[in-house]
Amino acid sequence: MTPRGVRPGWVLCKGGTIEGVRDGAGNADRIVDVADAVVMAGVVDTHVHINEPGRADWEGFETATRAAAAGGVTTLVDMPLNSVPATTTVAGLAAKRSAAMEKCSVDVGLWGGVVPGNINELPGLIDGGVLGFKCFLSPSGVDEFENAQESDIRAAAPVLVAAGLPLLVHAEDPAVLAEAPSIERGHEQSYAAYLSTRPAAAERSAIEMLIRVSEQTGLRVHVVHVADGDATALIATAKARGIAISAETCQHYLTFAAEDVPSGGTQFKCAPPIREREHRERLWQGLKDGSLDLIASDHSPSPVAGKCLESGDFGAAWGGITSLQLGLAAAWTGASFRGFGLGEIARWLCAAPAQLAGLGDRKGQIAPGYDADLVVWHPEESFKVRGASLEHRHALTAYEGMTLRGVVESTFVRGVEVYREGRIHPTHGRLINREVS
Repeated sequence: MTPRGVRPGWVLCKGGTIEGVRDGAGNADRIVDVADAVVMAGVVDTHVHINEPGRADWEGFETATRAAAAGGVTTLVDMPLNSVPATTTVAGLAAKRSAAMEKCSVDVGLWGGVVPGNINELPGLIDGGVLGFKCFLSPSGVDEFENAQESDIRAAAPVLVAAGLPLLVHAEDPAVLAEAPSIERGHEQSYAAYLSTRPAAAERSAIEMLIRVSEQTGLRVHVVHVADGDATALIATAKARGIAISAETCQHYLTFAAEDVPSGGTQFKCAPPIREREHRERLWQGLKDGSLDLIASDHSPSPVAGKCLESGDFGAAWGGITSLQLGLAAAWTGASFRGFGLGEIARWLCAAPAQLAGLGDRKGQIAPGYDADLVVWHPEESFKVRGASLEHRHALTAYEGMTLRGVVESTFVRGVEVYREGRIHPTHGRLINREVS
């Protein structure tokens, strides 16, 4: 799968770098013949919550990157929460880097955080090599990462613009959420009741504010995990006006629908919530027309007890979907059903996320000079999801029992095979720094 389309050929790699695609293998020291499998650039997942240090019992670098390798992900970017400390200070960044040492099976980059009161930390985080920044407009769910106000974003904007870095934003307007109904007693297991607490209008209101701030400051804004299909029109209009905004959606919004979430099915709880089928189909249309740029997992696990499965209480359960290892297969299952091809998958999962993270000149494509990050997979093969067989720290996943298309055979990071048919080569991954000119 090259930038110019699918073709038969050999990917020549040397010293961890792609030299080119040729018709023959030539006099290579080692030849790996994958027959009729697809060789694609490794998946770049820019929305992963690893949670180490501080909450490694939720997920840690070792288990997360093993899951990534098994799912064809060769680069991931870790969100600045839910670790303790959060990556909102230079000290927090140092703690994160120390926690990751000698544990990663794939390459890992780090986002920094924008929270109230940390404006003086941003230059140090930038010098420390973060790939960009993330903030929440609504409460994040953890005390260490307070939600930002519009004034905080405006204060951070000149620093980020000068550095050429994006601000990723969890876009739900807290004022709209405050006016939404709460879950009434006796309806804790009702998904419809939970859905009503986070209306789609909260997403649209937040995105309208971000468009305004981007237009006025030049800040490059990226809206994470868009769940509201109607929001794609706002983003498309802003792009047409030349505003520096991009957006992603996630596999779970493209796979599931609110109508299908069972009573008490808290494994499906996330924020923004999984919305109705009509939203799902508009998100696919948004990917098709370019209003949405990419797909990311928003892998946000917790211990199984945190999902409150016994009570089925949507109000009390942790909001997050465990999905890192399943991202390629979940995206391909939905995409192929709707007539999309390998070119779209390579763009949405590989090239576009690499561009967002400032890695577009070395990750996300099979082209000369790029890192030899490759996934070998079989689009026509399928498998049934069994959480107990996944590499994530916890087995619980909303995809349990589903049949997904797209089986990963092997994964290469900088030319080294880190995964093959269930076997993982640990600790080959590196921490990625932003290249400061």
